[in-house]
Amino acid sequence: MPPSVKKPIAATPDTAPFMGDASARFFNRDLSWLEFNRRVLAQAADPATPLLDRVRFLGIFTSNLDEFYMKRVGLLKRQVNAGIDTPQPDGLTPRQQLQLIREFSAKLQREHAEIYAKSLRPALEHAGISIVSYADLPGKDKDWAEDWYRQNVFPALTPLAVNPTHRFPFISNLSESLAILASMPVAGGLIRAVATEHDSDATHFARLKFPQSLRQLIALPHRAPGKHPDRFVLLQDVIRNNLDDLFPGLIISEQATFRVTRSSGIQKDDLDTGNLLQSIEADLKQRRFARVVRLEIEQQASPMLRRWLLDKLNLDPHDVYERPAGFSPGVINELADLDRTDLRHKPWKPVIPPRLAQLVLSQTPEKASAAFFAAIRKQDVFVHHPYESFNASVERFIAAAASDPDVLTIKQTLYRTTPDSPFIESLVRAAENGKQVACLVELRARFDEGRNVRFARQLEKAGVHVAYGVVGLKTHCKTSLVVRKERHGLRCYAHLGTGNYHPKTAQLYTDCGLLTADPEITSDLVNLFNFLTGLAATQSYETLLVAPFTMRAKFNALIERECELAKRGLPARIIVKVNSMEDRDMTERLYAASQAGVKITIICRGFCCLRPGVPGLSENIKVMSVIGRFLEHSRIFHFSAGQDDPLDGDWYIGSADWMYRNLSNRVEVAVPVRDREARERLLRILDVHQGDMRCAWDLTPDGDYIRRAAPAESSPDSPAALGTFEALMRDALHA
Repeated sequence: MPPSVKKPIAATPDTAPFMGDASARFFNRDLSWLEFNRRVLAQAADPATPLLDRVRFLGIFTSNLDEFYMKRVGLLKRQVNAGIDTPQPDGLTPRQQLQLIREFSAKLQREHAEIYAKSLRPALEHAGISIVSYADLPGKDKDWAEDWYRQNVFPALTPLAVNPTHRFPFISNLSESLAILASMPVAGGLIRAVATEHDSDATHFARLKFPQSLRQLIALPHRAPGKHPDRFVLLQDVIRNNLDDLFPGLIISEQATFRVTRSSGIQKDDLDTGNLLQSIEADLKQRRFARVVRLEIEQQASPMLRRWLLDKLNLDPHDVYERPAGFSPGVINELADLDRTDLRHKPWKPVIPPRLAQLVLSQTPEKASAAFFAAIRKQDVFVHHPYESFNASVERFIAAAASDPDVLTIKQTLYRTTPDSPFIESLVRAAENGKQVACLVELRARFDEGRNVRFARQLEKAGVHVAYGVVGLKTHCKTSLVVRKERHGLRCYAHLGTGNYHPKTAQLYTDCGLLTADPEITSDLVNLFNFLTGLAATQSYETLLVAPFTMRAKFNALIERECELAKRGLPARIIVKVNSMEDRDMTERLYAASQAGVKITIICRGFCCLRPGVPGLSENIKVMSVIGRFLEHSRIFHFSAGQDDPLDGDWYIGSADWMYRNLSNRVEVAVPVRDREARERLLRILDVHQGDMRCAWDLTPDGDYIRRAAPAESSPDSPAALGTFEALMRDALHA
């Protein structure tokens, strides 16, 4: 963490329990998140990662940071503007947080640019991929580029001047623009001052938006096929060198690329569900015009141009971040997408879960759906994505239900999915086949609101019963329920998972899911869906942990039980795998468990506000993070229950991180995993993560993350040396 972040108070052996102040007990959430993005950036600098995958991590870093500024920095700025100066649990006020965020993120962005300039771009050149400056193009190439520009770009450009008859244009969120200062030739030289409203002779400002629909990398023609490398010129570079056509007769004194980031706005989580859809649509229109929170501008921009943009965008100097010219997210992402399979990981093809392959794919199409449900009825099916096929398991579950004549009802929660979602198609088909179909679409899923509004309307038109969530609570659980008519009556089948019903992210995110016909689990799920789509005053569940009703209390009880077991000298351990760890009450309970002697391991991919390894406070807690080829997204919870063999302890998978919002302000579900084979799979996942010496980082008491390194004598084929992702891919292939 930055040196200005407060470090924990040192403790001596006789100071247990730890009595430091609150600010020494918690890391700042936002600075910890920036530490996570630093780990992402480290993947771009890792020579062991294929070249174009390293470039991809540059793009992921930028996308992460954009969202961070839209959400978190936007929120902090609103707090400062509202006069809120109350310190958070880590001891920092909103204003102090903004200052530290500024310092940390500016440093990361400099490192980001340096990795590209000093490492990746030379490596790309060596691999035969070169970006040529327009000024350095040979004559024939320059002629070709100018002709291409006039035919394909020039008609689509719209220069927008700012003068007494033209107001400052609206700058859309994350769009790439060119700021231009130009003036008319006058006797005695050029007037350089920026114009006032009444001074028509001064230098004027114009804005030119780069077309987002065009490719940012323009492939140059091969002069000698097979002998020259792939050569590209930047679209921005071509446009910037042909401005005379856009501003004929003017003298351009300066030009600089820039990009603005706007706040994502305030979400209204407590709206009356009767008006929620219309309100979300209205909020989406307002978000376009939300306040600007960041200005990125190229390093060469003059102080005059910066001041002018700051004034028009209502920003302060500390809201400005420098970046190299031409170094845009679009360029980075197009480089990562180049058709060079030799420069990226070999594509991973998920395997079909063995039991489903044996019991379903061997059947004729007419019998396939019945065989699928028979497989689940016989034994719970645990699935681990993307190692195992999402299409052949979760998608097939809903598709089979839609086509099976014995299925009466399908219910599903949708938080995020794709525009061409197979789940939408299956639900529509089921409704058209006369089945009762209910779908809860969470309209307030951040940045997917517009897409989810369209899904909701599409489903409603097909006759699906659509609910929009619970008043005051986001519905974040990932659950599906199928009711089927069978020989002995109705039977329920369920899927409960840790990730969204999103076929594309299922190829990139690691998530767990359980397909089950366990009547205790499905009975609870029936009650949950009745709550989500109907009315209920109280909530009681026998097996499922459901936030905000029973999940927190159950986790508290499990932690307390481990404390009592430790005091009695029995095995006591907790292993938690989450994306984020922030909840203060849960953190304090883990501190107490550590002091009682419980051994605790937290595998937390993203930010973690808990301080591990502090004597007298958390010396029995280890925190690690795994970053690499796939994005770690699964949530797994293990408690020893006093058993030496972890398989005899308690196991859960769920949708909730240990954050206050997840445990108290969202509908979340964790399901117990009872099947022993499934528990063996979960234990293997946790063991591989904990032993990883390739992709793992350890969190220190000071807030730094230290990357592990495999010992020189370790076997290159061991899971530790291979890392989590490669080891689990090999597991899947040999299952």
